[in-house]
Amino acid sequence: MKKLSLGGIIISGIGKGLKRPVILQTREFKGSESFSTNNQIQLAIIGCGIQGQINARIASRVEGLKIVAACDLYQGRLDRMIEDYDDLYTTRDYREILSRSDIDAVCIATSDHWHDHITIAALEAGKAVYCEKPMVHKLEEGHSVIKAEKKSKKPLIIGSQRVSSIIVDKAKKLFQSGAIGELIMADINYDRNSAVGAWQYSVPTDASKEAVKWDDYLGDAPKVPFEANRFFRWRNYKDYGTGVAGDLFVHLFSSLHVITGSIGPDKIYSTGGLRYWKDGRDVPDVTLGLYDYGAQPSHPAFNVQMRVNFVDGSGGGSRARLVGTEGVMTVGGRSIKIEKVGLNNQPNYKGYDSYMTFSSTEQKRYKKWYEVFYKSDQKSQVIEPNELEYRAPEGYSDHLDHWNNFANAIRKGDSIIEDGTFGLRAAGPSLATNVSYFENRIVNWDPERMKIK
Repeated sequence: MKKLSLGGIIISGIGKGLKRPVILQTREFKGSESFSTNNQIQLAIIGCGIQGQINARIASRVEGLKIVAACDLYQGRLDRMIEDYDDLYTTRDYREILSRSDIDAVCIATSDHWHDHITIAALEAGKAVYCEKPMVHKLEEGHSVIKAEKKSKKPLIIGSQRVSSIIVDKAKKLFQSGAIGELIMADINYDRNSAVGAWQYSVPTDASKEAVKWDDYLGDAPKVPFEANRFFRWRNYKDYGTGVAGDLFVHLFSSLHVITGSIGPDKIYSTGGLRYWKDGRDVPDVTLGLYDYGAQPSHPAFNVQMRVNFVDGSGGGSRARLVGTEGVMTVGGRSIKIEKVGLNNQPNYKGYDSYMTFSSTEQKRYKKWYEVFYKSDQKSQVIEPNELEYRAPEGYSDHLDHWNNFANAIRKGDSIIEDGTFGLRAAGPSLATNVSYFENRIVNWDPERMKIK
């Protein structure tokens, strides 16, 4: 049995092919201090739909944080929050939340078209903000959010929780160590094959214009008659959501940018279509994107192909496959696999090669030359096959790590892993993907200034 020690983690395996997966260590956030009602973080949830209630459940596991208030335009969701949390203040007007001096932070989990409005208002009110991804609904809104963040000096974290994952952190360290050589391309997908996965969420039987405060919900969106699907299945509509790119591509960009240290691509092209889920939605259920990343201090120039397919007959799934000159790193939600399948950078005249077309005399001369020339070529090498896998421990939650990062930023001034600038550099290429799709053109993106050129 052979044992290797990497960063305090013991890896066991046989020979050169290490077969047993490495179980990564979780972060330790617990401290010795206790939290009284005077120093606990008082959190309000604004938007109590699916993601809002998931965030509430995760946030309530953070030491010294309490859910004290909730806001939603649909009373039924507030009724559920009252069932789940004690002594909860509820309202259907987010401004009442922001006016309360006993609330330290808010989680904004509304439809995308409200993200910038409520985030800016919350920062101006002196609240720390956890805003669900994508940070904004439209590209031109991003810099206003960053400006408000800097002016308020309050923590702003964007909710792509994968960036806080120990899996992504380990992938970053492996990438930086040269585990796959020089990055050439990345092949990334996030596919689904279900009605719920395609955003056909349940609509309550009491849905009505009054029940959901329809006029308040529309905000700056076009004024249209009430449709229950537009409120409860808002991701299907450009007026309120950002399609598969804003919902899922943004996760993929976020992880990729952490792993590679990149600030984003400089050329974007997308295509796709509405292939199956023709339920009145005006966004595609299949989107494919191609991205050129120019050379940056942390990485060479490379290409990315990204895909979301809501009609995946194989069952769906997500992975990022980073292909380098010396190997491949496949990053999933709970695992990383490094594969080195062998590389020979000298030509081989045997097999499919023009050598077989030479005359017998020339073949002899060529063979003699080849053996002399490549024997002295020190660059020629063969990397022996190797495989290594890392996994997150059972029960691990990157979502909880993300909330702990937010809480520690509020309490201790820790650095935010996904602040407004990072959030826009993930949302920007995602929203530009939609620009490319709907306008049928290549988008030239400036990742430094975070603007379309």
